[in-house]
Amino acid sequence: MKLAKRMETLEPSVTLEATAKAKALKAQGLDVISLTVGEPDYTTPKNIEDAAIEAIKSGSVSFYTASGGTPTLKEAIIHFTKENYGFTVKPQNIIVTSGAKFALSTLFQTILDPADEVIIPVPYWVSYGEQVKLAEGQPVFVNTTQENDYKISVAQLAAAKTSKTKAIIINSPSNPTGMIYTEEELRGIGEWAVANDVLIIADDIYDHLVYNGNKAVHIAELSEAIRKNTVIINGVSKTYAMTGWRIGYAIGEADIIAGMTKIASQATSNPAAVSQAAAVEALSGQQDTAEEMRQAFEERLNTIFPKVAALPGFHLTKPQGAFYLFPNIKEAMDLGGYTNVTTWVNDLLEQEQVALVTGEGFGAPENVRISYSASLEDLEEAVVRIRRFIEKNQK
Repeated sequence: MKLAKRMETLEPSVTLEATAKAKALKAQGLDVISLTVGEPDYTTPKNIEDAAIEAIKSGSVSFYTASGGTPTLKEAIIHFTKENYGFTVKPQNIIVTSGAKFALSTLFQTILDPADEVIIPVPYWVSYGEQVKLAEGQPVFVNTTQENDYKISVAQLAAAKTSKTKAIIINSPSNPTGMIYTEEELRGIGEWAVANDVLIIADDIYDHLVYNGNKAVHIAELSEAIRKNTVIINGVSKTYAMTGWRIGYAIGEADIIAGMTKIASQATSNPAAVSQAAAVEALSGQQDTAEEMRQAFEERLNTIFPKVAALPGFHLTKPQGAFYLFPNIKEAMDLGGYTNVTTWVNDLLEQEQVALVTGEGFGAPENVRISYSASLEDLEEAVVRIRRFIEKNQK
């Protein structure tokens, strides 16, 4: 059978691909240290697990729910949004989805006509551009620099805008860089977007994973005009160690949310009922365990950052949030005679059994992504192995 034309340009997720490769090698008995996966290395907090178990025992999660999420979970999201963003939304402004990734996918399907453009700052999370293409839109990648903390400016947005520009994506804290936009930067972007009738897609999935006194400002909280021109993407996966539960959500104007809900009703019927019950507890229950996990990531960042920064040929800025380092390794590649970052990553895995993610999938062919959502012991051993790999391969 001849496959659809969209499959000719669709790229697989490099993060999931790298994680799967590391797991396969581990299954063969190799001592692989995987720093690929974008998820906490903790199990879901017990109070959340208990809420899910109780929901199962009660029989309340045996049936279909509303396509856009249960009323109880929507109420929890309303309360959580009020506490964290400072404004109140209504149930019709919320859709609950099978993960934040699916919230993004249904949003692009809802807002994009063929050839509509979405401005995406580089480096970017690997699925943004592919999802835009699946919705028959056109990703417009705009390069940022390490000197500017990998953040896009209003001047760059103005230069990239065309008559086809429909939306921009702002991911703060960022995957893969961990950088956070300031309130001033976000206000400038927000006001430009409102003035130019460009929808803001605010990917806030890492907004609670911030470190060393930094705070993630939400672009949607800066003014009513900006809020009405923004779709917020969030979820419980990262903050609450619930990646496997697959619960995300979007908040936006009612017509957009209604369109997304229509698509979701045909695609998945509804998010898993038991996962929604667990998410209610995550958002409305005690937050102590989530804070303990955040503190652990902060300790790992502060411990491992100087060691990675000291690796030969590595150059990076200390991230403020998420749980990734994103060093430029051009000089390290040159030391070994490498011209391709993916080849460098593959050789590191083969020779030293350390799995990283190539920067090519993030639009950054001189970088690698290192997840520090692994134990300190593994992180420190990985640095030793990376140094050994660089030094023994010097030309």
